[in-house]
Amino acid sequence: MSNAAMQVRSRIPRIAGAAVERARLTVVPRRRRSAGRAPFLALVSMVLLGGVVGLLLFNTSMQQASFASTALEQQATRLAARQQSLEMELDELRNPQRIAAAAKRLGMVQACSPAFLRLGTGEVQGQPCAGGGPESPSLRINPLPPTKPAILDPPPNVVTVDPPAGDAESTDNSSGDTGRGNPDRDARDGRKKNDR
Repeated sequence: MSNAAMQVRSRIPRIAGAAVERARLTVVPRRRRSAGRAPFLALVSMVLLGGVVGLLLFNTSMQQASFASTALEQQATRLAARQQSLEMELDELRNPQRIAAAAKRLGMVQACSPAFLRLGTGEVQGQPCAGGGPESPSLRINPLPPTKPAILDPPPNVVTVDPPAGDAESTDNSSGDTGRGNPDRDARDGRKKNDR
């Protein structure tokens, strides 16, 4: 056993020395390794491709939104016009003159001013009258058109002018050449001479 212990003691300094030798730092020469360009180019091209595709998708979505908003604006315009026409039709149906004409066609008559009867005394207040028939001229449904003021419709002012004395001679001597010819006639005569 002592022999084994001696061997272990002799091995320990050798193992320690080997460990120290291995642990000693040494300068390692720098290894020059060129970085590959392929990964960088692939990354840049992927970023550019993603940006272009994103821009196209954004542009397409904006155009679709623009078309949708234009269609909605047109629909809103149509609905506003429809609402306005329905309101105008409703106003026409609510027109009191139309209602009165329809009541007149049904045989209803227009009431005159009411009279009131006091029950306690039996006294009548107001002027009672019978309802007028449909042919009553005092009960007019449609008002008469307004009359035009006389100042806006004056009588016509007609002025007659006698021809001057010199023109009477030229009309009598129309076949002769007086030197004061008719410009229209002279132009026609000139055209006839050119045609010959």
